[in-house]
Amino acid sequence: MTEETPGFDEQQPQGQPQQPDVPSSGSEDAEPKAAPKEGAAPAGDAAAAAQVAGLTAQLDQVRTALGERTADLQRLQAEYQNYRRRVERDRITVKEIAVANLLTELLPVLDDIGRAREHGELVGGFKSVAESLETVAAKMGLQQFGKEGEPFDPTIHEALMHSYAPDVTETTCVAILQPGYRIGERTIRPARVAVAEPQPGAQTVKADAESAETADDKENGGPDEG
Repeated sequence: MTEETPGFDEQQPQGQPQQPDVPSSGSEDAEPKAAPKEGAAPAGDAAAAAQVAGLTAQLDQVRTALGERTADLQRLQAEYQNYRRRVERDRITVKEIAVANLLTELLPVLDDIGRAREHGELVGGFKSVAESLETVAAKMGLQQFGKEGEPFDPTIHEALMHSYAPDVTETTCVAILQPGYRIGERTIRPARVAVAEPQPGAQTVKADAESAETADDKENGGPDEG
């Protein structure tokens, strides 16, 4: 008797491989996937363009804010520089006023020293102290002015005496009663002087004499030529 193999209805022919059973669902998985929709790519480009536009707008805002802050910083720096210059100018002005006030109080002492020098009384220890005081005043910027023979200038001279003189051609300082003092360009006391003006009629006489000499030269044929 022939034995039957359980599970098989028929024996496969010899030499042919046994074909496995393929489930029916395998045919569905083997089908190609559907292609992406045509509208997906343009939508992505629009989103990217919108993002770039947003970033550009933000960059413009940042640049505008940076420009405003830079302008504020420049304005603040200019104001600070002006403030520093103003403070320095005020400091110098206050210093000059303080020095001028101090030296103004010393002017009578310097006048006494000058009179003592003129009378030959500036000797001994008093001379040393007086010269030291004058040196310190000069270091602080005090300058003395006023000389005999210089033209009278009402901005720096104060006329205390007036006279006429035939040997002057303009109002002239003929005596310095008190010297003037200045600090830099600032006059703290004008020079007190005696002035002399030309003698009345002296200019007319001189002009007549010059006219007569000119007329004589013309009559004589002019000056001799070499």
